[in-house]
Amino acid sequence: MMIQSYKDLVVWQKSISLVEEIYNLTGQFPKEEIFGLMSQMRRAAVSISSNIAEGRTRSYKKEFVQFLLTAYGSGAELETQILISKRLQKTKNLDYKKVDSILVEVMKMLNTLIYKLKSA
Repeated sequence: MMIQSYKDLVVWQKSISLVEEIYNLTGQFPKEEIFGLMSQMRRAAVSISSNIAEGRTRSYKKEFVQFLLTAYGSGAELETQILISKRLQKTKNLDYKKVDSILVEVMKMLNTLIYKLKSA
């Protein structure tokens, strides 16, 4: 299958699913987190898919790789924020399984895509 758009990239599709799950998860956070961890996690998740999309529309492979690296960085940021929220009293008992699973998958896919583009 020929990649016509960033929307055809499975990693972008998975990252959109990750955004949905992050919104579902953080919707269960206490209201005092609305401008704290909740906001940070949502922005980091959105940043992953946004950087994949923006990078894919660039003219040069090197630019695409740079945007993928930024997306990967946002994934690491999100992973850290999830770890923090798992340790906090008011959010530690939430179900993180789905978010964890999708994030690991997205990070692996980004890593593989970056490697392949750099090697080509």
